[in-house]
Amino acid sequence: MHIKDSARLSYHYVTEQDADFLWELDQDELVMKYINGGKKSSKEDIREIFVPRFQAYSNPALGWGLWRVETLVEKESIGWIMVRPFGFFTQHPESDNMELGWRFKRHTWGKGYATEAAESVKEALYDIGVEKFSAIANPQNSASINIMKKLGMTFSHELEYKDKLYHETVVVYSN
Repeated sequence: MHIKDSARLSYHYVTEQDADFLWELDQDELVMKYINGGKKSSKEDIREIFVPRFQAYSNPALGWGLWRVETLVEKESIGWIMVRPFGFFTQHPESDNMELGWRFKRHTWGKGYATEAAESVKEALYDIGVEKFSAIANPQNSASINIMKKLGMTFSHELEYKDKLYHETVVVYSN
């Protein structure tokens, strides 16, 4: 799958070669606040947990994986968009429902980058036949919930999300 550049951003498929970028992004406690309570990831966590985790669902042809988001003008990597089957790590994955997720550097917050990037990824997936999208967030994460709404998603339900690494109650938004 190819994602066309949007007004301000370009998109690059993430591989294990991007481990330093993934680590850098996770070094801000506020970026990590609603993911793990604000704990920074170690380089070992990235190499031994995070990289194998996203590689488990990566499928470039279908667009599944992480997409690094870079500004067109400054060429700065500012975040990523995740694409995977909803509930991939649970006992009931939904291959016809793509989960979108995002993580962006704090200095980019409030500028519409996450929405622009998620919309571009969503459009590329729609072009290859994906019609259903969902996203999850900590119920207190109003910024992510606002992005979900801007993407045309509406509240679906609360869910006790549980896999080998995470166990928390989240809100689910879908279109």
